[in-house]
Amino acid sequence: MTNKENRVVANRTRRLSARNISVVVLVLVVIYALIGFVGLPWWLERALPKRLEQHMGWQAEVEDIQVNPFTMSVEILNLTADDSDGERVVAFDRLFTNLGLWRLVTGVVALQNIELEEPYIRLDLLADYSVNYARDWQANNPPGEETTNDESASAEPVRLHFDRVRVAGGELLFRDFSQEGQEEFQVSPLDLAINDLATWPRDEADSNYYLLAAVGSQTIEWEGDLSIAPLYSKGFIKLGGVTHTTLQHFLKPYLPYQLRNGSVTLSSEYQLQSADELFLSTSNGQLTIENLGLGLADSDDELLTTKSIRIGDIRFGLNSREAATGTVNIDGVNLSLHRDPDGSINLLKPFQRSDDDEQKEDSGDSDMPFRWSVAGVELGNSEVNWRDEQLKTEATLSLKDLNVQVDEVSHHLEDPVNYKAEATLGDGGSLVFNGQTTLMPFTLEAGIAGSDIVLAQFGAYISEMANLDIRDGRLSVDGNLDLDQQQDPLTGTFSGTGEVVSLDARLGDSDERLIGWQNLRLAPVEYNVAPARLEIGTVTLAGPTVNVVRAGDGVHNLQRMVRSTSAEDSGGNSSADDSESAFIFRIGQVMLEEGTVSYTDRTMDPTFATRFDQLRGSVTGLSNIAPQQGKVSIQGRVGDVASMTLDGSVGALGTDDTSELKLSMKNVSLPMLSPYFGRYLGYGVDSGKLNLDLDYTFTGSTIDAGNSVILDGLELGEAVASDEALSVPVKLGLALLSNRDGVIDINLPVSGDLDSPDFSVSQVVMNAFVNLVAKAATSPFSMLGSVVDLAGLSGDDLGEISFEPGRVALAEGENVKLEALGAALNDRPALVLKVRGAVSPQADASGLRRQRLFDQLGIADTAPAAERITGLEQAYGRSDNRASLRAFRDNVAGEDGEVSQSEWEQALVERLVTDIELPPEALGNLASARGVWLRQQMLENYEVPESQVYLLDPVRDASADENGNVTISFELDAR
Repeated sequence: MTNKENRVVANRTRRLSARNISVVVLVLVVIYALIGFVGLPWWLERALPKRLEQHMGWQAEVEDIQVNPFTMSVEILNLTADDSDGERVVAFDRLFTNLGLWRLVTGVVALQNIELEEPYIRLDLLADYSVNYARDWQANNPPGEETTNDESASAEPVRLHFDRVRVAGGELLFRDFSQEGQEEFQVSPLDLAINDLATWPRDEADSNYYLLAAVGSQTIEWEGDLSIAPLYSKGFIKLGGVTHTTLQHFLKPYLPYQLRNGSVTLSSEYQLQSADELFLSTSNGQLTIENLGLGLADSDDELLTTKSIRIGDIRFGLNSREAATGTVNIDGVNLSLHRDPDGSINLLKPFQRSDDDEQKEDSGDSDMPFRWSVAGVELGNSEVNWRDEQLKTEATLSLKDLNVQVDEVSHHLEDPVNYKAEATLGDGGSLVFNGQTTLMPFTLEAGIAGSDIVLAQFGAYISEMANLDIRDGRLSVDGNLDLDQQQDPLTGTFSGTGEVVSLDARLGDSDERLIGWQNLRLAPVEYNVAPARLEIGTVTLAGPTVNVVRAGDGVHNLQRMVRSTSAEDSGGNSSADDSESAFIFRIGQVMLEEGTVSYTDRTMDPTFATRFDQLRGSVTGLSNIAPQQGKVSIQGRVGDVASMTLDGSVGALGTDDTSELKLSMKNVSLPMLSPYFGRYLGYGVDSGKLNLDLDYTFTGSTIDAGNSVILDGLELGEAVASDEALSVPVKLGLALLSNRDGVIDINLPVSGDLDSPDFSVSQVVMNAFVNLVAKAATSPFSMLGSVVDLAGLSGDDLGEISFEPGRVALAEGENVKLEALGAALNDRPALVLKVRGAVSPQADASGLRRQRLFDQLGIADTAPAAERITGLEQAYGRSDNRASLRAFRDNVAGEDGEVSQSEWEQALVERLVTDIELPPEALGNLASARGVWLRQQMLENYEVPESQVYLLDPVRDASADENGNVTISFELDAR
């Protein structure tokens, strides 16, 4: 065969081979197309539900599956799957994906497009915090043997590349069973876009993504760049309008309060990377909280509401352990605080633990300290309301127009932080604080300015300490407060001034003003916390008024001002006593201007009322630390007429130092005291003046006082019926105490213990005066003896006078009594001496007989004793006595045979007078003669006015003393 023929045959053979190959290829393509277009969809439509049932336990249905083997694409239409409970768990309208064939040559599984339309996904968070997908997988795929082949374990993972992923119009139903009750959240629409995502490291640009999801009005936006190997993401995320119900659900285990209202919007740029360690940082963060409302789970009351909270420039670094924010702006806060009757405060209730609660400890994995900073805090247009039900009377307070500015705060707790706060009180007044503070250790420097703070709004708290109702009064304070707790105890000082104006304080159950003033100013004030010390330069009290009322039950209103405390409340706490005793105070001076003290005694009928006004003066050098000697000098007016002065020295208060005070009152109107005279003496007062000089010495709680009382021109008025009045001749008592000018000048000493509940200075003085009048009235001569010069005589001696028996002649030494009586009557014109002649029937009868005997014998009383005895012996001898004179003498002398001249003369007289008879009128005439003689003596010899000497009917009941003298008693009375 020639070459040409060979070439022909070869060409023919080649043509047959090419034709055969084409036929084979065509057949293969047809087969591939049939498998791809028909076989694979048919198989997938059956295998996919079967696989889902086998591995997940789901009942699935697929409407149609289309495969294009030439474009390597799969499209699944209308897939639905229900779990074992018959609930829809997943569904979608269309899923489309295609494979990049040529990238397979390089070992990359490239999915060029993944499109998921209208997907539905139900995700359940179960009680054990697992999800329904994991539960279904584990239930249908029991664990098998683990692969331990090192070769397979070290095999390189398949490279996947997603060129374009799109999810459009999706819906995610999230159901949470992990907490009490079921909550569900429907996320719709759910749109997702991811471009150029690879599962292996690449040098070219990273993929980018975008996610938009919504739960009602709540949105999630997420966009940025993403790399899977290594894990890296950088982008922007925003949670918009997250409602309080969503936040409440997820934060319930951690949030101690109940979210009632509000929405949160949070956005931030971020960067996430995971290589050798996880790296996360955020920047340019913005947080906005609108219309926040917080409350307690067991109460319908709102605890906290805000209009808005805005925080900008939020930055966080996980690896650098650092967080920072811009200025925190808070607007329209309304905080409602409430204290229950049991003392618990609503704000703190969620943090109150039982004894069995365990303390959680922080367990940081890094020794690096966490650093943080806040550029500042600005709080505006806010208010705080306080309601206190623990008090007997519910208290309500409020701070309005609250504005706070705080400069940068950071983890450098030792750095000073500047701040300023201002607010107005709801019922009047304003407060301003500014300064700086450090948090660790705690220090505080504050300038404090408060003006026109209405005290009435604190009335409920004041009434807890004292039975007072503050009707008016405004406080102003201006000063600096410094506190330091670098070491225990807390130390600090306050220095400044304080002022209270227009105070009106009353008892809680009375409409009468108790205490008030125009102005009280303290300047300067220095207070030290530890040790406790208070120093005040000058206390100026202008226009004070005190209304003291003694009620009908005898209790003063000032006593009712102090709340009584039980022994259980006081507890006898010695430590409290020690702390009080350690308190030091000093007051430089107290200036009193135009003060008034009103006193009303309603135990009197009629009611007694007076006042001390125009009070002015000073008290200097007050302290409770010895040695201290303050000075008192106060002047004023009493009862609109009298003058008053109080002077003296004051020792250290609360110690045993001695204080000496002298109170003087001049020209006090006595008719003003008429109710007291009526009650205790039984008479009112028509006129008179009172002068008092009271010298008081206080040593500790003991008092030693001298009360000089001068009553000038006292004239009693009408009698007053009183059960407490003296049943004695009161006028006589007062007359005895009065001198010739009508002045009663007495001193009433007082001593006692002021701590004794039964001791009262005023009551002791009154009782002493009343007792003095009673003593004068019941023992007038004893009183007279104490107020006049009696030349050694006692008051009892002055009340009687002795006569020689049978004669109108005073016994020896009795003239001095008449002289003293005359002087006393001349000095006390109101006194009346009543003279009553009297005789002793025995002594005076014997005297009269003796006198008649002497007259018959011609013996003079003034004759010598020997001459009288001779005459008597001669008369005895002439008498008819049987015994001789000698025998009679021996009988009188007795066994010893001795007898004196007086005894012998008396024996002779007694023997001789037995024969003398007296006329019946003899004793009566003697009694009358004695009375007339005494009256005449007082009128003529001692110049006593006739109006002061009265002659009474004579009596025969006088007594004789041991010397035989007859004693006659005088009587005193008052005109």
